[in-house]
Amino acid sequence: MSRPLPIEVQGRPGQLLGMPPARFLRDYWQKRPLLVRGAIPGYVSPIEPEDLAGLACEELALSRLIQHDRAGDAWQVRSGPFAEELFPTLGERDWTLLVQDVDKWDADVAALLGHFDFIPRWRIDDIMVSFAATGGSVGAHVDQYDVFLLQAKGHRRWLIDAGEDPPLDFRDDVELKLLRQFDASHDWVLAPGDMLYLPPGVPHHGVAEDPCLTFSVGMRAPSAAELMGDYIDTLAAAADEGLRYGDPDLAPAEDPNEIDAEAMRRVVDALNALRFRDPDRLGDWFGRFITQYRNVDVAAGDGQAQSRIEVEWSLEHAGGVLQRHPYARMAWRRAADGARLYVSGQDLSMPAADASRIAASERIDGVLYASLSDAGRDAVQALLQSGHFQWLDQDAG
Repeated sequence: MSRPLPIEVQGRPGQLLGMPPARFLRDYWQKRPLLVRGAIPGYVSPIEPEDLAGLACEELALSRLIQHDRAGDAWQVRSGPFAEELFPTLGERDWTLLVQDVDKWDADVAALLGHFDFIPRWRIDDIMVSFAATGGSVGAHVDQYDVFLLQAKGHRRWLIDAGEDPPLDFRDDVELKLLRQFDASHDWVLAPGDMLYLPPGVPHHGVAEDPCLTFSVGMRAPSAAELMGDYIDTLAAAADEGLRYGDPDLAPAEDPNEIDAEAMRRVVDALNALRFRDPDRLGDWFGRFITQYRNVDVAAGDGQAQSRIEVEWSLEHAGGVLQRHPYARMAWRRAADGARLYVSGQDLSMPAADASRIAASERIDGVLYASLSDAGRDAVQALLQSGHFQWLDQDAG
């Protein structure tokens, strides 16, 4: 009889998960929670609570402030940007500041994503950072996506319900989607460097033991409704007006007011005719969809077009370097005629080697540029003009 899989393991040098990624994906990914003690031993947060508060004051940052009144079990939620003067008034207990997309604002936070390269990068949504004063929490809840919760500073107590069929009804007296009933099966306190993995649908509740920072590496998991909505919109936009409901096999109606089974069969045939039957067209739709970003802050060119000769001279002779815009999401896919590179909802054709190199590159220098085909260089030119790559300020590093 095989032993049950452990829910708590010890991290190992070079193994974030305390085991090879293939074993984690086989045994835990989207199946069961896992606590990894010392996932990143001696981890020191690259940002401080004051940095997070400053970011929450920025107009383009997505931030929320959640306060809990223990006496009446009441919750208040506010969205940023916030005034700097607010934070000193919040007191020393029972509030949490959450900021999305901190990896887009801070390169040291973004560097954490390299630890998760066993997961397709297009599946990773962002790194959300939360600061909680002592007792701070967002309440017992469930997420509909996988998340890795890395303790970065201080200590947070995590309670989870890893049982079968946990109750998932929500309270109706608060703005947040908080669970009406929560019964913990496990109770841990995480220190810096510890990490908790939670698959979708596992109820959990985190409470700050002392002032703490937690980094949440969340996955992008579009709902079937999101996929269907975008898919149908794309189909409708490209639909041939000549594709219509038809009934050349129509027989005399027994009841002219009835929608009979044959009519419904023809409706299904008409809808099926609109499907993307070509795998490349289907792949192009998904590549464009999954690289679009939910934030309003997207890459945009500055309107100052440079010729290809100028760009090549800067890269190959003047030491110029192109830096990817932090909000430029990229992925690539093999296609019948080579490959497609998808960038923030656009698609570009090129050889697979070029698509792979560009998608993996935060920076493009003269050496990388010289290794690209003409199609790859055309893509770099287009991405520069659209703002998805920008000239790196050499003084800024």
